[in-house]
Amino acid sequence: MRIGRIPYINCFPVYGAVDRDIVRLPGELVTGVPSHLNGLMSRGELDISVVSAMEYARDSRRYLLLPDLAISCHGPVRSVMLFSRRPASELTRRRVVVSRSSMTSVALLELLFEQVWSARPDFVPGDAEMSDVEGFAAEEHEARLVIGDAALLLGSRPGVTGPGGVYPHVYDLGEEWLRWTGLPFVFAVWVAQRTTPVRESLAAHASLIASRDWGLQHLDILSQQGAEQAGVSVEACRDYFAGLDYGLGMEYLAGLTEFFKRLSASGRVANPTLSFLAA
Repeated sequence: MRIGRIPYINCFPVYGAVDRDIVRLPGELVTGVPSHLNGLMSRGELDISVVSAMEYARDSRRYLLLPDLAISCHGPVRSVMLFSRRPASELTRRRVVVSRSSMTSVALLELLFEQVWSARPDFVPGDAEMSDVEGFAAEEHEARLVIGDAALLLGSRPGVTGPGGVYPHVYDLGEEWLRWTGLPFVFAVWVAQRTTPVRESLAAHASLIASRDWGLQHLDILSQQGAEQAGVSVEACRDYFAGLDYGLGMEYLAGLTEFFKRLSASGRVANPTLSFLAA
């Protein structure tokens, strides 16, 4: 089997035991940013992968959700951020650079602009990995959506946010969703192709759950590793992991369903349904 993984540190708690040979994963790991893994799954080139929630919604008939496994937040997510020179409500016809790496983050941002901030910016695709403040300041844009490790790093850099910073207005999309709906937000899910043999999917799922459980018990180790990769403090990584949920319980399913409903009502997807891998 070919199994996808995201290189950002938010996946460390799921793959930490696999990386250390504590848990055996029955397949070859393929690493890529969310949009790359989405494309591989949509073309049938991966058997199982973490994908954007938006990718599942886009073609739910192709996939089966792996139970109790997701990347979610109930409040601030810290790694999906809109950095802006002016309030979001004032960005109509203003240039907003959006990440090309995460379909879910871009769709959520569009919904927030349309239905919460009542603004219609000009969205321009950009480099999601950029975390160079000087490079940002030189660009002709009013706001930028940044995801993953780059968002954590940028938010920690002096002179970026707050009064006098490059971006005095900062919006955490997980927090904005909670304020809007009162529900948690699911950014990514693990899925199997419906064509993948059930026995193989179940074996991979069991390994991922075992690795996730190990990871949640060893967040201090993973926080040290994450700090080295992302370039932020160990304490920032601990806080980051503490704000994420790696299961898919009822409250999180309610948040995912509500997101899908709003995507469907806005015409972005056509009535996705939730279907789970089962023995």
